[in-house]
Amino acid sequence: MLKTLQYNILLACCLTIATTAKAQIDSLSAVPIEQEQPLVVVDDSLDGFLDAVSVKKVKKKRDWASWRPETKRAMWLSLVLPGAGQIYNRKYWKLPIIYGGFVGCAYAMRWNNMMYHDYSQAYMDLMDDDPKTESYNQFMHLGAKITDANIARYQELFRKRKDRYRRWRDLSFFVMVGVYALSVVDAYVDASLSEFDISDDLTFEVAPAVMGNPTALNPYKPTGIGLQCSLTF
Repeated sequence: MLKTLQYNILLACCLTIATTAKAQIDSLSAVPIEQEQPLVVVDDSLDGFLDAVSVKKVKKKRDWASWRPETKRAMWLSLVLPGAGQIYNRKYWKLPIIYGGFVGCAYAMRWNNMMYHDYSQAYMDLMDDDPKTESYNQFMHLGAKITDANIARYQELFRKRKDRYRRWRDLSFFVMVGVYALSVVDAYVDASLSEFDISDDLTFEVAPAVMGNPTALNPYKPTGIGLQCSLTF
């Protein structure tokens, strides 16, 4: 009896599932099938590439006649690399002057430093009592010799030359720093003056004018009439 009841329940469940499936199939078959449309895929990256290419073709070249340099950029370029500000300002003729100044100062500093060390060694050899140290002889004139009578004069002479070449060496270094600072200032000022409006309309006018204060009541400061010159540019 129990088995028969279970069988009836299972059969009822199967019939319910079959009925539901048939209803869903009928509902799907009732919907009309739309006509298939071709699938079009637009590649956005390709469109962006084509747009960039077209922009590059349309972009105009820089008009160097109306271009003006930036003052801060010119200054910083000169600070980082001497002469770079002049290149940015398109003043190439200033480069030989700047680099010529650096080369000249470097050569003067090297030469004076070498002479300073040579005269320092000669002065020390002249001051000691060792007869084997005679490096000062390379600075002596032909036939000249140092004796007890003139050794004091030569000691003072070598000391002055040693100090002089040392001053010149230090001065060469400061001149090089000055050339560097001058290149920076020149780049900044040149970039600033590039925006200065230089017009061809220069006029010089001469007109009558009242001198002094016409409303003043002080008799010791009288007013007068004269000519006023003005320059318009």
